[in-house]
Amino acid sequence: MVEELIAQFQTMTPIIIMVAGLAIGLEHAFEADHIAAVATQVSKRKSDSISLVQRIRKNVFKSSLIGILWGAGHTTTLFFVGLLVFALSVHIQNNIFIGFEFVVGIMLVILGSMTYLNKSIFKFRHIHPHIHEDGTIHTHPHKHEDEHKHGHKSYVIGCVHGLAGSGSLVVLIASSLGSLELILSFILIFGIGSMFGMAVISGLIGLPFAFTANIAKVNRILRYVAGSASLLIGINIMYQIVIVKNLFGI
Repeated sequence: MVEELIAQFQTMTPIIIMVAGLAIGLEHAFEADHIAAVATQVSKRKSDSISLVQRIRKNVFKSSLIGILWGAGHTTTLFFVGLLVFALSVHIQNNIFIGFEFVVGIMLVILGSMTYLNKSIFKFRHIHPHIHEDGTIHTHPHKHEDEHKHGHKSYVIGCVHGLAGSGSLVVLIASSLGSLELILSFILIFGIGSMFGMAVISGLIGLPFAFTANIAKVNRILRYVAGSASLLIGINIMYQIVIVKNLFGI
């Protein structure tokens, strides 16, 4: 699909190119490694005493937000790559993108392992200033619990994904466009498409976890499935990069 669109870009109007970018972004969100990465984040939900309807609404909203934040990180990196390549004329070798794809494989293995353990990789501590009546100012570091997460991890994961195969894909597509404005607009539309697609996927993944939030055994099985998928996909990516593509030139 992508190759066919690239071949036809020269005959397309800017509006059609933007629509194509949105469609490619939507399709891009459905790649297995993207879904696996987000699933490991969506699966970490605590049981609560609210009604099933409220839990579904809450989980779907939070799960969709995780997908949007992943897409935002993904888009940020792609836009940065676009600026480097097309605005600053920086040449990025394809091996660099392949190397980052290997990093994605490692990241998925770690995410899968942490999902099995129901733990987080990034434990962000936030520091908030506090002013006393006498004017003394000091800070309070604290960790954000599940319900107060700021989405750092999903955003970072999206950024890493944007540096992998996605980077070379967008550079390849954008290179066939005429102007810098059109190139950067295409990348942004592509990113919006991936954000929307990932929001839908994440929301759907969150549904079974919402239904089983208070059924510990079933919820644990679902978490293990998400972790296993991430582990297997991560191992496969590393194998493909190291052995098939001979990353290290051995």
